[in-house]
Amino acid sequence: MRCPSCQSMSNRVVDSRAARDRRAIRRRRECLECGCRFTTYESLEERPLQVLKRDGSAEEFRREKVRAGIAIACAKRPVSSAQVEALVDRVEDAVSESVGVEVPSSEIGKLVMQELKPLDRVAYIRYASVYRQFQDIDEFQEMVDELNLRERHDLRARFQGELSLPGGGGSVEEGDR
Repeated sequence: MRCPSCQSMSNRVVDSRAARDRRAIRRRRECLECGCRFTTYESLEERPLQVLKRDGSAEEFRREKVRAGIAIACAKRPVSSAQVEALVDRVEDAVSESVGVEVPSSEIGKLVMQELKPLDRVAYIRYASVYRQFQDIDEFQEMVDELNLRERHDLRARFQGELSLPGGGGSVEEGDR
């Protein structure tokens, strides 16, 4: 790093910390020639992510577009804007970690649905109805039935887990009767 005061390349790092929502590192530096202190930021050079749409076209990934879709699904639901932002962060992080620079829109939709499901069932169903492009009420009803069945199964499994006896034994011995 070149000192902004004397243009010397000799400096040392005095302090480092995360910045910009942990997407960059802020470093305080001190010039060894003139003593001037200055701040630098280091961040990864981000590769532009391309979203492959259903029609075969591609467009740059836009966080705002994901947020808008989620916000519509969560309208008039008990989901805070902080929860929506956190969900968008998780989706964006997962998309950024993908191997290629092109991500199918279907993958983004699956990620959003995966994150919405535990957050709010109604928002999940709203989002899924658009994402899956239901053609009639029967397709929609099948999804709701599947969701209800999974929830009952999860509750039953959780309840069974709470009923199991300590030590892993579930049977009553002959002498205990």
